[in-house]
Amino acid sequence: MSALVYEKRETLLRIQGVSVTLGGVPILRDVNAEVKDITRPGVKQGQVVGLLGPSGMGKTTLFRILAGLDKPDSGAVLMEEKGIPVERGMVGVVAQNYPLFAHRTVRSNLMIAGMMERIPKEKVVQRTDELLAKFGIADHANKYPSQLSGGQRQRVAIAQQFMCSEPLLLMDEPFSGLDLVAQAAVCHFIREISQTDARQTIILVTHDVAAALQVADTIWLLGRDRDAQGNIIPGARIQKEFDLCERGLAWQEGISTTSEYMDLLREIREAFPKL
Repeated sequence: MSALVYEKRETLLRIQGVSVTLGGVPILRDVNAEVKDITRPGVKQGQVVGLLGPSGMGKTTLFRILAGLDKPDSGAVLMEEKGIPVERGMVGVVAQNYPLFAHRTVRSNLMIAGMMERIPKEKVVQRTDELLAKFGIADHANKYPSQLSGGQRQRVAIAQQFMCSEPLLLMDEPFSGLDLVAQAAVCHFIREISQTDARQTIILVTHDVAAALQVADTIWLLGRDRDAQGNIIPGARIQKEFDLCERGLAWQEGISTTSEYMDLLREIREAFPKL
């Protein structure tokens, strides 16, 4: 692959020593990671991180802590170089089923999100119009969620979160249940979102390794350590970070047809049974 021109600058998000125990059982153990601001010449480039790991490894627990919905037993999630602790409402969260108010139109779904955050009405109206245009759903503004396709509902759900919590967005299983055509459209959309703001950071929690590699610039692999005898040590942490920028795999349409992509996909899949 040809070398990519980019630079990693200041820290946008830091996971620092996060540990969680539930019912006396360690779920997360000293999780540490950073998201750096990526800059590219002539491109407004945000960051996309894929959080991968086998089922039951604590991805959902870490997701909720990143979103400010739960507090860890120790450690912290900090934003920006200033180290601002993440709190509920600071981070956009797009759940797997794209929950929207079924009895409200697309426009109303966006507006109510702003009003719940007590944003002045004039600003809410302006922001709603901006987001409808930004996410290509202005033509659907007066439709109800039941009248939208799955991809359109996803766009509305993301726009709803952007009403008050840009630029950090968490997405839970964004590729779940999609056919190949719909999955390709979602991958394209995530790349598109990542280039709306240079500081935009998207963290995808997913089981779909192949799709994550098509959109991410970084992969975090969550798993558990083992002792000298090979026994599992309870409590997951990030076992390995894959830098797709360094490998020349980031930001490219059609990357899944390359041998480099297939090699990395195989490497990650082979690692799963050992996590």
